[in-house]
Amino acid sequence: MIREPYSISIRELNEAGADNIPQELIPATQLIYSSPATLAFNSPGATGFGVKRAGLAVPDSVMLLVAPGCCGRNTKLLSEIQGYEDRFFFLLMDESDIVNGDHLARVPDAVREVVDYLDVKPSVVMICATCVDALLGTDWDRVCRKAEEISGVPVRPCYMYALTREGRKPPMVLVRKAVYSLLEPARRDPRTVNILGYFSPLTDDCELYDLLRQAGVRKINEISRCGDYESYLGMSKANFNIVLNHEARTAADDLAKRLNIPYLELTRLYQTDKIANQYNAFAGSIGASFDDSVYRERAERTVSEFRDRFGSISITVGEMLNANAFELSLALVKYGFRVPEIYSNVSREDYVYIRHLAEISPETRLFTNLSPTMLCYDCSRSDADLTIGKDAEYYHPDCPNVPWNEEKQPFGYSGVTKLFEKMTEALA
Repeated sequence: MIREPYSISIRELNEAGADNIPQELIPATQLIYSSPATLAFNSPGATGFGVKRAGLAVPDSVMLLVAPGCCGRNTKLLSEIQGYEDRFFFLLMDESDIVNGDHLARVPDAVREVVDYLDVKPSVVMICATCVDALLGTDWDRVCRKAEEISGVPVRPCYMYALTREGRKPPMVLVRKAVYSLLEPARRDPRTVNILGYFSPLTDDCELYDLLRQAGVRKINEISRCGDYESYLGMSKANFNIVLNHEARTAADDLAKRLNIPYLELTRLYQTDKIANQYNAFAGSIGASFDDSVYRERAERTVSEFRDRFGSISITVGEMLNANAFELSLALVKYGFRVPEIYSNVSREDYVYIRHLAEISPETRLFTNLSPTMLCYDCSRSDADLTIGKDAEYYHPDCPNVPWNEEKQPFGYSGVTKLFEKMTEALA
């Protein structure tokens, strides 16, 4: 009988190497407990920006969910959110459809019915497909072309295929490509830039906006700030794209190929020295210069004031947050705090942080939210003074918590400042 939750020290994880990640940390190799998803009722699209809500990022778009009733049920919750009430439509599949794929012949007519029903023609009809069609091997590009011919509006597929989450192009990668697929070639504006990666905007006080303006940029586009379809199409004029989330890389590659818009990537970091290095490299790559000193000083002052007030406290870090759990843990340890436990999955890309974390906090233990053994987790085993992330709160219900999972996205120095302000509020 299992009595202890699976865990591994950061030192052991680093010694094993990126090519030998323990099977307990690989979703495809075991039964999945999946506490983060359960905590958030996180079926794809049920909360946050899953495939369904993300697919409606294009202004004036609507969605046709083609699915069995069980898959459509949780979409009803999403359709009750303000702004989404009249944007979801359903084509339910019966047992015959699931076996034979008979529903595919009805999709074009269903799209036309949706378009005819609406008082204002939508900019695009997004068809959301489920795992049933993944197993059937449905050619959704062909189905969408037929629906487009019949309805007279653009039709694009987005795939809610949970089966492909661990694949090379998981659902949230493909949906990002889909929402930018309507952009057409346009004359480029050297003073226009697109920010890609998230379906909600950066926080209003993020310094990236100011730094871009210092570099001479006059128009900064984010799909979440496009008020109408015309402004969305204006993203085609960008001189270059900035990718802030690796899941948008495929979309950026497509835009580079189709529209000849180059892109560069910036990473969300919480180590102020690394943020400074990244901004310096960014400025050099675009042939510009800008002064980020005031933002860095504010962030570092906020960290210092927090440490002076609360000391070298113990902080546990989850993965349900706007951060990479390992990079954030590394930042906290470098700032002088203790991180006894991390609750997170692991990927090869995380080892750039794991290697450094193993040097300065080798006994930090990693627990995986995927493991059923977490049912045996005993919160008294850790001396946590503060938790960050909703999953970390679940494991330490009596400890002060910062969820750090708001929809507006933190980034750069302002992200560091806001995090430590939230941490101060939680402890105060």
